[in-house]
Amino acid sequence: MIKRFSSLFAGHVDLGDMGTDATPANERRYSDAHLNTIFDKTEALAKCMDGLGYDTLWLAEHHFQHEGYECIPNLLMMGVHLANMTENLRIGCGFNIAPMWHPLRLAEDYAMADHMTKGRVIFGVGRGYHTREVESLGGPMMDQDENRDYFEEAVDVIFKAFNNETFSHDGKNFTLPAKVPYRGYDLEELTLVPRPRTLPVECWQPVVSAKERGLDFMIKHGIKGVIGGGSALMADNSVVAYQEAQQRAGIDVPLGTDLCFGLSFHLAPTREQAIAEATPYFHEHAKMFAPLGFMGPMDDDQLEALGRRGGFADSNLATLEYSCERGSWYCGPPEGFVEFLQERAEKYPGLEAVNVQSSMGTPQEVMLEQLQWFASDVMGKV
Repeated sequence: MIKRFSSLFAGHVDLGDMGTDATPANERRYSDAHLNTIFDKTEALAKCMDGLGYDTLWLAEHHFQHEGYECIPNLLMMGVHLANMTENLRIGCGFNIAPMWHPLRLAEDYAMADHMTKGRVIFGVGRGYHTREVESLGGPMMDQDENRDYFEEAVDVIFKAFNNETFSHDGKNFTLPAKVPYRGYDLEELTLVPRPRTLPVECWQPVVSAKERGLDFMIKHGIKGVIGGGSALMADNSVVAYQEAQQRAGIDVPLGTDLCFGLSFHLAPTREQAIAEATPYFHEHAKMFAPLGFMGPMDDDQLEALGRRGGFADSNLATLEYSCERGSWYCGPPEGFVEFLQERAEKYPGLEAVNVQSSMGTPQEVMLEQLQWFASDVMGKV
């Protein structure tokens, strides 16, 4: 049964022109003043959602994006700020990219945020997908095996620090504590100060490839999974794979348990009007994410087409209509969205959390309108 509705905001500023005939993604460059409008925009979304009964505003950690697509570099700082501006809304880290952090700094920062917000910031971890970000901040990204190894070791360290009064770690990437003398004794263990206020820590991670190794790692640490939404694809086999990982760990629960479904949406009186209105936003999303591999494999001709004005039609990428048919998008009237969500609740009886979000590029005014409309005509009727 779906109990909680949230929304994901990856952090795009209002772009001005949008769609396949607009400025190509790699040619976008905004002034520092315009990029800084992300703060007012995020505050507006949080204040709107707080009064409408949403559970969580999920934000995404990204760096160096002068193109204006993902402009929030520190989720924990933003979470503390937003918690002080709202009454009930939780702020989700979707996600802190572990290969861009020292794991103990990330653990300390989350614990601080947990105390300062009385538990209203939700922890989340991810491996990353922007080479410009991860490699520039000292983490591995080009080598996917190295990225996976680093990520898993970093998360192991974080949970050791969360869950133990004292801890140590000796691995490939981290030796903790450092083997040094300290005030007359040899250092052998550390204590995280502070440890989180809320234990065990609620933690989420995106489910993208849904490979056995990654899912088993999530279950080992009690990490819940987000499927679909943002740059990830909505896939039924990922839901089944997550349940199989739970079963391998001896956890027998209904399909969909400990998962959140992410769905892009746009409401309008008719399906045709909703698709027409949302198509420029969908195209902007494709211009941003398809070259990064999140809309399937792309050859050189497709990359070239998507990188020029008007090239979407030549790229052979899925249309918004097709995405609606697959169920990763909903476009149409509110009553249709109620039915759409009820069908998913029946198919996945363990599902309790759903993320609904406007696509990359959607202007602030439209995002606020859509959040209000969803809350009034969909949320309470599912």
